[in-house]
Amino acid sequence: MRICVLSDLHLKFCELDTAEQERHQLILKLLERSIGKYDLMVLNGDIFDLWSETRNTIVKQYFPYLHAFARLREAGCRFVYISGNHDFWFGSFFRNVLPMDLHDEAFSLEADGKNMLFCHGDLHTVNDTRYQIFRKLIRSKVVKGIYDLLNPDLGLNLGKRLSRSSRLRRINPLHLAQKAAGLERYASLQIKQKGYDIVVMGHSHKPCLSKIGDGVYANAGDGVRSFSYVNIIDGNVELCNYAPNPNK
Repeated sequence: MRICVLSDLHLKFCELDTAEQERHQLILKLLERSIGKYDLMVLNGDIFDLWSETRNTIVKQYFPYLHAFARLREAGCRFVYISGNHDFWFGSFFRNVLPMDLHDEAFSLEADGKNMLFCHGDLHTVNDTRYQIFRKLIRSKVVKGIYDLLNPDLGLNLGKRLSRSSRLRRINPLHLAQKAAGLERYASLQIKQKGYDIVVMGHSHKPCLSKIGDGVYANAGDGVRSFSYVNIIDGNVELCNYAPNPNK
């Protein structure tokens, strides 16, 4: 089985400067090269910097990426989309219009003699109690119901401000290291105690590929600085880059 795992692309809908346009083009070229190449593509959270839809609308600026996903599907690629901390308010679009298998926390698969687990990872960091409380609140039916009552443009503008604040918040390097360590600790638990052979995560924006016991832990990195993704071909895991000179 041929699997591609993408995480933390943070595709934006607002006006893009030159650097962002170039970044988005790199991602589109990766998707175009992937057509006919994979049996399964796992979108492992934070693919969009903010996903928003109403009963009758989606964000038109996302059309190039949605079109690329549709072409991949037409070529026989199955999609699994795991929600992240920026894309979780999924309505009917990814269920009925561009069908994908949607998962709120994790997705497991057995293929090529390997037990695999995929999850974004925002539930498994350490020293992040404030975010865990915010996560429960923002995903509640009450908050979603209030958001749905807003004019779509007003809702997007509000969401953009929240997303921007999240991205630009200064984070202590020690906290970043603790976040990555928390993800690896969770992966180690899944491999050593739950019997998984392969665990693939995201969220930390820190690509890695390491052997843990008899298994493998991989982090797909991001489409912001590392321009990395994970390939799993016939059960073999590879960390790949799609930019000539990724900034790690």
